[in-house]
Amino acid sequence: MSSSLDGSVDEGVEKPEPTIWMLPDDLWEIAKEILEREYPKRAKGHRRVELRPILDGILYRLRTGCQWNHLPKEFGDDSTVHRHFQAMCERGVFAKLWAALVTRCDELGGVDWEWQAVDGSMLKARGKSRMGADAVGKNPTDRGKKG
Repeated sequence: MSSSLDGSVDEGVEKPEPTIWMLPDDLWEIAKEILEREYPKRAKGHRRVELRPILDGILYRLRTGCQWNHLPKEFGDDSTVHRHFQAMCERGVFAKLWAALVTRCDELGGVDWEWQAVDGSMLKARGKSRMGADAVGKNPTDRGKKG
């Protein structure tokens, strides 16, 4: 059941799950198996940082879109979180995690293989154009104002 804006209760409508800002314990156990394979503990050298706050920080950053240097301190040093994010991307950790989660959901009958969706994001292009200044044309919002 869920309630609508006017306060009435809609029968049979399930309340949506809350947004995940940090990994729940059951998902962490799945992620932990993959991370321990990808980041084995070394016998010598620097002590490995705890990976759960690192992964939580990455999830927080991806969910909020904040800058890396604006991560809350509870996730650890922002440059450490970012460095691990880059390493996880290079090692295919997120693809392995996604595959493990889809497999577990499929085992529970929670994957509808007939239905698929794609999500993306549009960002401002950075850098100079290689096409030349007049290839694109004048900015339509430029009204010739100076300063």
